[in-house]
Amino acid sequence: MYDDNDYEEKYNAIRSVNAELLDIFEKDLTDAGFSEKTIRSHAANVSFYINTFLLSEDVHPMEDGVGMVGRFLGDFFIRKCMWSTPGNIRTTAASIKKFYKCMLDHDHISKKEYEYLCSEIKTGMPTWQADCEQYNDPNASNPFFFF
Repeated sequence: MYDDNDYEEKYNAIRSVNAELLDIFEKDLTDAGFSEKTIRSHAANVSFYINTFLLSEDVHPMEDGVGMVGRFLGDFFIRKCMWSTPGNIRTTAASIKKFYKCMLDHDHISKKEYEYLCSEIKTGMPTWQADCEQYNDPNASNPFFFF
């Protein structure tokens, strides 16, 4: 656990690194010929993941996000984001995959980590989308309420 000053220092340091990583990501998307609108969308999705989710409970650097994507897309995103739909779970996952591919290409994560992330997304996607659809249906039971 951190005291308030340690937490704030670590938080600010990670936010600064995240800004640099997002710049790299946006430059790669621009170089790949993506439209400005698509780049903004991917960058916003990734920024929400690395700057909101990964820093919400504790201060986790981008690298920790490889192992936390299931908690994000399969729980946090569905329950905490009013705009969550099965479709934007898929588009957010695509943004996260593109970002981490960029991080692989720039040697910020390993190939093994990237493959793990992709596997988690592929395996979890059907369940996450079904849970989201059920959660958003006022006539269905809450998939996150186990009692």
